[in-house]
Amino acid sequence: MIREDKHLLYTPELTGHEQLQNIIENKTTFTLNNCEFSLYETHKKTEDVKLKFNDLTFTAMLRGKKHMKLENKSEYFDYFPGETVLVSPGETMVIDFPEADETPSQCIALSFSPDFVEESLHYLNTKLMKVDESTCWRISSNEFYLFNSLPLASATNNLMRIAMEDNMNKDIMADLALKELLVRLMQTQAGKLIENDYKTLKTSNRLAFIIDYIKNNLHQKLSIEHLAKLAFVSKSNFFKLFKYELGTSPNEYILQQRIKRAKELLKENQSIKEVAFATGFSDTNHLIKTFKTFEGITPKNYQRNLFSEYKIVS
Repeated sequence: MIREDKHLLYTPELTGHEQLQNIIENKTTFTLNNCEFSLYETHKKTEDVKLKFNDLTFTAMLRGKKHMKLENKSEYFDYFPGETVLVSPGETMVIDFPEADETPSQCIALSFSPDFVEESLHYLNTKLMKVDESTCWRISSNEFYLFNSLPLASATNNLMRIAMEDNMNKDIMADLALKELLVRLMQTQAGKLIENDYKTLKTSNRLAFIIDYIKNNLHQKLSIEHLAKLAFVSKSNFFKLFKYELGTSPNEYILQQRIKRAKELLKENQSIKEVAFATGFSDTNHLIKTFKTFEGITPKNYQRNLFSEYKIVS
């Protein structure tokens, strides 16, 4: 099964066995002014390990596998590298480590200062107000399980680097990195919500309406001027709408959706020419060039690899 794209994080070396204080959730902590950054490692198969966090905590898998749930909130799910789980204040993670004997697990947990979060959100909502008046900058407790977008992974890696290095100015640098991480987290949450629910939100949410229109019209040319008019905003505010909500430009988003749709059609064994026509590319060469830029492989080779994996063709 091919999964949605997710971006892996930097993985520090595992702690040597002679240096481990615990073989289950061994914790190394780096304290900063406005957050506590911890690196957890588990080197033994075990079950029903509970971790409770008093403050909003951003967790991300680096290596290995966890089978976990948020107590009184979710069912059990598998937690892999490239994924993030956001834990609300007072929530408890209940974790099994089914493969830790062979593959130790490693993850990070970053607990935010409540005052820092509140001040950051206040600044964003007063100085960088969103285009759509019905929305604001906020962290959703419902969208807690995320695949790392590239901007979210980059922001997380930057904060990891700052927290773990020996620098007398690290608190200043960390505060800036924390603000970026919060923004990227909210944009990743917004992207997931829009992708999952744009059809039901399109009558009440400006961005959802535009997303629905884009997805239904990938076969034709999509001009920013026309899309901005449909959204009843200026061209400059249309760019802000995408940048603030999703962290990308409308042009980049449209290209992403064309490539995503192209992958779906290639899976259906359509020809390169058919795919190019159905996804709004001017010709097959344009599709091939753009597809390779995004995926690092040509559409034909992608299709060949896909069918080889599914054993549809030899």
